[in-house]
Amino acid sequence: MIEAYFDRDEGDWFVPTDYSRGPWVDDACHAGPPTGLLARAMEQIVTDQRMTRITVELMRPIPMRGFRVLASMVKLGRSASVTEAELSDDDGIYARAHGLHMRELDHLAVSIADDLAPDFEASEPGPFPIQPPHGLAAFNDSVECRYDPSTRPGGGPSTMWMRTKVPLLQGEKPSPFQAICPLADCLNGISYNDPIEEVWFVNADLTLSLHRDPTGEWFCAQAVSLWEPSGIGLAHAALFDTEGSVGRATQNLLLSAIDG
Repeated sequence: MIEAYFDRDEGDWFVPTDYSRGPWVDDACHAGPPTGLLARAMEQIVTDQRMTRITVELMRPIPMRGFRVLASMVKLGRSASVTEAELSDDDGIYARAHGLHMRELDHLAVSIADDLAPDFEASEPGPFPIQPPHGLAAFNDSVECRYDPSTRPGGGPSTMWMRTKVPLLQGEKPSPFQAICPLADCLNGISYNDPIEEVWFVNADLTLSLHRDPTGEWFCAQAVSLWEPSGIGLAHAALFDTEGSVGRATQNLLLSAIDG
């Protein structure tokens, strides 16, 4: 297996490695790495503005057998542009993304909010919060995790640091936006309210907004999941690098009981 989330065939076709496998079923991807590919495709068509937001609609499980990613321009503006991208194969579309790109100034004299990151040096190593029931090599094998002393793996409101050990594509360094996408799609796993053996908590979408580019390798999520008896939930998190706040992420959740 190559040391990346995807192997690239000719053109825009990508084949997931085991590192991309998700926790729910053995033939579908974790949505974090594919979100990184969608961001990558949209960043490639707007090179003079910084990507500030991506919203991904997860329409069907993303297949481990491979897919293509194609991006297009929706609106090109001097200050803000909008793009979209689709992840698909010959059987149809699996995910659709919308991106917002904004111009940056060299320097603007404004007050900066003091939003300090949790203390990385005080964090302690721990396991990935969700261990896949299928037992195969999966996304959890591609990351290192650390936990704030105030929390531990096992659900509930949690503060977790994560570092990916492989890039999206071998030999290619991901952009800062692409690099934080895997963590942004882990909110429901970082903070969950009942064990995976009892309830599945699958996200139907992901929205990631960044007010600045994250730096370094370690990123942090202060995550909370809100579940309702209706079977609908919401996971949300503040995101940090070791220097401070970088943005926010949300997931709308579909909850379902597992038949015993």
